[in-house]
Amino acid sequence: MTRTVLELHVLQTVPPSCLNRDDTGTPKTAVYGGVRRARVSSQAWKRATRRSFHDLLDPSELGVRTRKVAELLAERINRLDGTIEQAEAWTLAAETIQVATGSKIETPKRNAKSKSEAEPAPESKYLMFLSAHQLDGLAELAVKARGAGKDFFKDRAVKEQAKQIANGRHSVDIALFGRMVADGADINVDAAAQVAHAISVHQVENESDYYTAVDDYKSRETDDLRAGMIGTVEFNSATLYRYAAVDVDLLRRNLGKGLRDDEPLTQPVRRAVEAFVQSFLTSLPTGKINTFGNHTLPDAVVVKVRSARPINFVGAFEEPCRAEPETGGHLLQASQALAAYIPEVEQAYGLHSDAPSWVLRVGKNTEALSALGVEVSLPELVPAIGEEIMRRQDGA
Repeated sequence: MTRTVLELHVLQTVPPSCLNRDDTGTPKTAVYGGVRRARVSSQAWKRATRRSFHDLLDPSELGVRTRKVAELLAERINRLDGTIEQAEAWTLAAETIQVATGSKIETPKRNAKSKSEAEPAPESKYLMFLSAHQLDGLAELAVKARGAGKDFFKDRAVKEQAKQIANGRHSVDIALFGRMVADGADINVDAAAQVAHAISVHQVENESDYYTAVDDYKSRETDDLRAGMIGTVEFNSATLYRYAAVDVDLLRRNLGKGLRDDEPLTQPVRRAVEAFVQSFLTSLPTGKINTFGNHTLPDAVVVKVRSARPINFVGAFEEPCRAEPETGGHLLQASQALAAYIPEVEQAYGLHSDAPSWVLRVGKNTEALSALGVEVSLPELVPAIGEEIMRRQDGA
């Protein structure tokens, strides 16, 4: 069966930074090829990508992931019927969500010592991911339930309607990254986008920065002139190999008929793919960003469209790159290794793509990658991918 799979292979150099840290504040690492590598988890880059969607897509095409889903839904209920008091709106929202998803929505236990504080809104016991359209539909159902009596949600047809609302017209971010509802497996959404943990192409040792802060109000004549505070922060620097793949056919199924009624079915798919490509390439996890200011963009991007399963080319770096004065830095070696490895794998397995490949690159250190595809800039790359996706989907 012919598929449409989009692959992004990215080399990105990051200076001293702490993009993604563990519970001790240490930059995440992984052992690969027998040496320790810098690592940025897929979750960190997926969130950065998802947040970037807000600059590219209309809010109606996006979702919200939160435990405060009852409070979020109650706001929509109040917009539909301003006569509903807050407490009643919370109750209606909690009941509607529970029927639609199977998840218990309960008032959290208060930690505050003061008994005078207002009762908090009910919450889900885990993060709930719902699209703007789904929230709007559930709000309408909740308002209808208010006027229909307490037995409204006991009706089997109403229960089915609630589930259909929660499981239809998925937002772009839900369609791409999926959704798991522990208490309602029948409304789970399989992710169309797969994002690998980014790892450095070379060996890395974390370093520690000892810093001090000065008290601006201290007097040189009368006060102790020692630092106002001291501390340490761990960091590393790395040339990362980043990888993501999008199953475009699954994305189309997840989006269903799309989020706008006045457009062809392939348009939401194109919009989602283009937003993902631009956001994944230009986003950056914000860990310690104010401390290090590590605002870099990819040095090189190789994009491929396949008709079969996706392929991660991290094997090009199983033998770690080693920067030497006579051989150049990590980026040069990584570009050469990737440029040699991709054709070898594709030839060995007969994986000759029937669609164009594109290369976005910066500087002479990435020249080796030029042979892998048509050289483009980002403003050229994004619509070119969109057009190729449309061509394939229109023929599906």
